Amino acid sequence: MPPVDGDQRTILGIRFFLGTATQAVERMRDGGLLVIPAAPALKDVGTNAQYREALLQADVVLTDSAYMVMVWNRLQHDSIRRLSGLEYLRELLRQQEVRKPGNVVWIMASQVSAERNVTWLAEQGINLPSECVYLAPMYAQETIADAELREKIERTRPQHVIVTLGGGTQERVGLYLKRNLSYQPAIHCVGAAIAFLSGDQVRIPMWADRRYLGWLYRCISEPRRYVPRYWRARKLLYLLARYRERLPALHD
Repeated sequence: MPPVDGDQRTILGIRFFLGTATQAVERMRDGGLLVIPAAPALKDVGTNAQYREALLQADVVLTDSAYMVMVWNRLQHDSIRRLSGLEYLRELLRQQEVRKPGNVVWIMASQVSAERNVTWLAEQGINLPSECVYLAPMYAQETIADAELREKIERTRPQHVIVTLGGGTQERVGLYLKRNLSYQPAIHCVGAAIAFLSGDQVRIPMWADRRYLGWLYRCISEPRRYVPRYWRARKLLYLLARYRERLPALHD
């Protein structure tokens, strides 16, 4: 039988949450770190020590990777359900405390992304004060430290922090904040989910997301960027077949 721990499943040494989007949002009401690892980043759990630590120290880890879910269910004769970052973000944005001006700091990847995301959020009735939008710098590949971001959050003290950076980076930013803030907000590392809604990346309809086709939409929209990324994610199959529930050995 697959290793079971309440409403979680241990896969590659990481405790994945098996509940619904509503339950995940509820789980984060008291603060903590939520991460949503996709296959292109998850394949590095055996080689990227900082990323690996962020996944292990997260309070909620969602089963966003359709590839991981399908391979795991086949190998283990299991039936876990995928909970995508897009589904989670839609539920999160319905919450009144997230819609309240000044109660969320959004960490954006670029000026262009910020403008598109802020415009879309305003269309949904979520207005962001300028002090609640932070443009992330180019973070180092190793240890992340961002005193400016930490000071902004300490100054505004939002209930939520939403990180919209790339996989492999945003999780490390989230862990840095969890370890260095003087209080514990809910830190949601949602990655590109907001971009699928705002048009900053290709729009992915919910029916396609539910049918595990988000990767295909991205590959068709920008094949040179995404086809190699998802092709490299095939390495996850080897990790799952060899380690199953165990944490892979760390190596260069």
